[in-house]
Amino acid sequence: MTSSIYIAGTNRILRQLRADRRTVAMILLVPALLMVLLNFLYDNVPTAPGAQPLFDRIAITMLGILPFVVMFLVTSIAMQRERSSGTLERLLTTPMSKLDLLASYASAFSVAAIAQAVLACVVAFGLLGLTAAGSITWVLVIAVLNAVLGVAIGLLCSAFARTEFQAVQFMPVVVVPQLFLCGLLVPRDQMPDWLHAISNVLPLSYAVDALQQISTQSMFTTGMGLDIAIVVGFTVAALCAAAATLRRRTP
Repeated sequence: MTSSIYIAGTNRILRQLRADRRTVAMILLVPALLMVLLNFLYDNVPTAPGAQPLFDRIAITMLGILPFVVMFLVTSIAMQRERSSGTLERLLTTPMSKLDLLASYASAFSVAAIAQAVLACVVAFGLLGLTAAGSITWVLVIAVLNAVLGVAIGLLCSAFARTEFQAVQFMPVVVVPQLFLCGLLVPRDQMPDWLHAISNVLPLSYAVDALQQISTQSMFTTGMGLDIAIVVGFTVAALCAAAATLRRRTP
C-alpha cells in the first residue's frame, strides 16, 4: 500500500458518498428507524418478573446486525457500480493497487459506519429506553466493527458479481443464513449439532454473542474480547480475500 494513494482514494470515495444523498440517508437513518419500529413492535409484550424485557434482548442484538446488513448492501452495490461504469478498470491502470482501493473503501465506509452506529445507539439508548448491564461504549464498538465487517464481505462478494442485481443476490446466500444461525432466533447452544457447527464459522455469531454478554454482564469479560477479536480477524481475512479476487478488467 502507498499512503498518499490510499488517502486520495479514501477522500474520493467520501466525496462520492457525500454527493449521494439517498445512500447517506439509507446508511444513517435505516438502522435508527428500524430500532423505532422494533420498539413499537415489542412495546406491549409482557415481561415475566425478573426477566429481561424482550425489547432489550432483541434490540441490543439488532444494533450489531442492522449495520452489518446495511453496509453489506451499500458496499457491494457501490463497488459493482464502479466496475460497470469502467471506473474500477481505469483506477487499476494507475499506481493504485488492489489493496489501496479496497482499504480506501473500507476506511471511507467505516466513517459512515461510525456515524450510523452512533445515531442508532443514541436513538436506542437515549430515546427508546434500551438498557444494558455493560458499557454502551462496547455496544458502539461492536456495532462499528459489524458495519466494517459488512463492508469487507460486501467487497468480497462484489468481486464475483457482474451486475448490481447479482451483487444484491448474494444477500440471501451470505447474509440471511447468518441471521438465522447467529443466535437471534434460537440460542446457539439449543441448535442441532450440525447447525451449531455451521454457526461457529459465521462471523455474525460472535458479534451477537458479544452483544448478548454485554446486555447481561456489567464487566468486560475474556469471552467478549475473544468474540471481538474473531470479528476483526474475519474482517481482515475478507478484505485480503477481496483483494486477491478483485478483477482488473471488467467482464
